Amino acid sequence: MGRIRILSDTVANKIAAGEVVERPASVVKELLENSLDAGATEIRVDTENAGRRLIRIQDDGCGMLRDDALLAFERHATSKLSDVKDLLAIATLGFRGEALPSIGSVSRLVLETRSRDEQTGTAVEIAGGKLLRCDEIARPVGTTIAVRDLFYNVPARKKFLRSDQTELAHVGSLITHYSLGHSDKRFELYHEGRELLNVTPVSTLRDRAFQVFGSEIMQELIEIAPKTFELKLPPPYVPPHIRQGSAERPEPEMALFALEGLISGPHVQKQNRNSVFLFVNGRLIRDKALLHAVVAAYHNLVPAGCFPFALLFLNCDPGEVDVNVHPSKTEVRFRHAAAVHDFVRDTIRDSLMASRPVSSIPIPASPVLPLRSDTPQRAAALPFSEFTSLVQDAEIEPESTGFAAPQNGAPLPEISVPKTPSPTVIAPPAPVARPSVSPIRRIPDTHGFLTQLPGDWDRVDSFDALGDLRPLGQLHDSFIVAAARDGLWIIDQHVAHERILFEHVLRGRSAGTLEIQQLLMPLVVHLTPAQQFEYARIADELNASGFETEPFGHRTIAIKAAPANVGVADIERIVMEILEVSEIELRSASLDEIRRNVCATIACRAAIKINTKLEPQKIEWLLRELAACEYPMTCPHGRPIALRYSTKDILKSFHRI
Repeated sequence: MGRIRILSDTVANKIAAGEVVERPASVVKELLENSLDAGATEIRVDTENAGRRLIRIQDDGCGMLRDDALLAFERHATSKLSDVKDLLAIATLGFRGEALPSIGSVSRLVLETRSRDEQTGTAVEIAGGKLLRCDEIARPVGTTIAVRDLFYNVPARKKFLRSDQTELAHVGSLITHYSLGHSDKRFELYHEGRELLNVTPVSTLRDRAFQVFGSEIMQELIEIAPKTFELKLPPPYVPPHIRQGSAERPEPEMALFALEGLISGPHVQKQNRNSVFLFVNGRLIRDKALLHAVVAAYHNLVPAGCFPFALLFLNCDPGEVDVNVHPSKTEVRFRHAAAVHDFVRDTIRDSLMASRPVSSIPIPASPVLPLRSDTPQRAAALPFSEFTSLVQDAEIEPESTGFAAPQNGAPLPEISVPKTPSPTVIAPPAPVARPSVSPIRRIPDTHGFLTQLPGDWDRVDSFDALGDLRPLGQLHDSFIVAAARDGLWIIDQHVAHERILFEHVLRGRSAGTLEIQQLLMPLVVHLTPAQQFEYARIADELNASGFETEPFGHRTIAIKAAPANVGVADIERIVMEILEVSEIELRSASLDEIRRNVCATIACRAAIKINTKLEPQKIEWLLRELAACEYPMTCPHGRPIALRYSTKDILKSFHRI
């Protein structure tokens, strides 16, 4: 008897279920995508025991006919593909035809559905892959699928599930993500009768992000307006013998891409990738190329190992992306991955440069005063569900200032004020009587203080306000204190100068105008074998960045020149640091990343140090040059350059508003 045999449908379905159904969230994903493909506008998900005992999904989609309801449980039965050519341009979330038979083979499943073309609905019950009944029922248009006792007949799979909290978090995270991708639909999630998520249809992405994440994170987000990119493709190849018989040459093809979304400023730094949400044609994906593009856009703006918040939607022709590369359909492959990567990176970078957001000094929450008996108590309703706040942590940790609070009896830090001519003091105007209906009547301004402020005192400025800063002095000879129309600014002089030098070196390197100092005697540096290898790889970048180096014997190099703004004592240290960083972090880095890291190292060593007293002219020059930078938000290593104590926060702290 031969050894090769054909598997039964039961075994084949269970094998397919091992690929498609990993945990309860996998069931929710497949059924949720079917509901979206069916045109549903309202989707409700009920779970019990984190999905082990019950997963029920109800929608108001187009529903199915009786014959289709039975045929849907056959393997590879789908309404979304009809020809092999359809695989080249998949426009639906689901398409394989494996979800229902795979789920039905490892659970007790009941499908209730009704199409608009029929007066009655259909109920189909499946248990372990076997059809138990098919009845005619009365129900509204749409579909309800109840999956009970998941993995009841595959105990080996069941024991690998995690705790209820973990499995429920996966389910909630999945529904939350899809609600972000489809803001025009209603999503509800209930666990054992308790509401965990309930978002209604909204017209804008920002409104949906507010529903899901709340107001705190919304204040830190930058909106990317829809931006398009046209990629001209080479014309299709035509064989010479056919081309000779035709006078017309084929026109080049055009591929259109569009990107929109929300991103955070460089001061919002997450410790993992969980806050990066990527959608391609409405499909939630995990794509290495797009994730790298997001990280590359923040290169030299956030510290290494930190990630931003990003909610991005990339739309393109279905033929430009292949979604048939993984059973879970979360990985895709782009036809022109390099062009898509650069488009996403440059769009995010341009948005950051245009907005130039500034970090605010974190203000502690004011203590809640007890309400008087005659004061009506406000409803404590949250703008987003309690469960959402657990699934996605949107809290922003305050950035440490590097100074400990003064102990009892310790003197306060002194502020050294540069000697400048005293400005002319202008007496404030007398308080003006306001009409009974005032746009700021809600502000308890008993002394008429607000009427003496400029009309735009509550405006929110970005780093564009740098040009209007009026320096007040230095704090600990390390931080510049300055005033502006939007509040009080504290600027780290070292990282500010580091950003100025970094962009200066980059521009000079690109234009070939870097100033170089020739050394009287070549500086001979000995390298380890690993450093020798890295030097051979980046020698051209070193020389293009202002260093003149050449091999000088076995594992030895000679440095003949260096950038003009680098101290002679720091030259060897800078070169060694560049080689060490290159060895540890940049083995797989692109040429542009290597170039930026070389320039960042040069700028860091040449920048003004802390504990350095600056003359007033030097402070003014520093602020002026910083205002002229493209990215004045952070240093090349991602540390914030400035913190702002806004006028509004100052007034709140003094209980003026």
